[in-house]
Amino acid sequence: MKKINLKKDFKHYYQASSKAATQVELPTFRFLMMDGKGNPNKSKEYAQAVETLFSASYTAKFMVKKSALEIDYAVMPLEGLWWADDMSDFVNANKTNWKWTMMIMQPEFVSDEVISIAIETLKKKKIFLPFEKLRLEEFNEGLCAQILHIGPFSDEGPTIERLHDFIDKTSRKRGKHHEIYLSDIRRSAPQNWKTIIRQPM
Repeated sequence: MKKINLKKDFKHYYQASSKAATQVELPTFRFLMMDGKGNPNKSKEYAQAVETLFSASYTAKFMVKKSALEIDYAVMPLEGLWWADDMSDFVNANKTNWKWTMMIMQPEFVSDEVISIAIETLKKKKIFLPFEKLRLEEFNEGLCAQILHIGPFSDEGPTIERLHDFIDKTSRKRGKHHEIYLSDIRRSAPQNWKTIIRQPM
């Protein structure tokens, strides 16, 4: 059985400093994605999206582990792209109008066929989840700046400001606000949560 540590292999993209923002050039990755709208703290749609993404990702993982490839790997972290039609709603934390794309990166050795079979299998087992809304898509942000935030999501403001200040000194912001959730928030205290905050530039 071959074991692969993807977060270690891609450490430049899944590790960041909390002390200072840094630049990173992102390659193209494949993601399972699901779109939605609304307050993530109250939205049933958001909770279902997260459960759907992890269900499909773990099913694919175990299929690969039991296949001829015999590869064991850890499912990658949950990530989110965040925006609003009126960006003042985003800045002012009017979360009812927030839009999001939640996503989990899929390794290149996990074929499209494996993903498709995993989704079709889950549609029969977990009929209450919206697997029909899942999509597999390539995504490339190119040049970005990123920084690590430690603490609850509600305290991200100053960290985001530091990131934006870093970008504004040499470039300009583009694209969508991107967060990578490194911690299992069910098992760790909010003050210890680790989130990479990324912004294309």
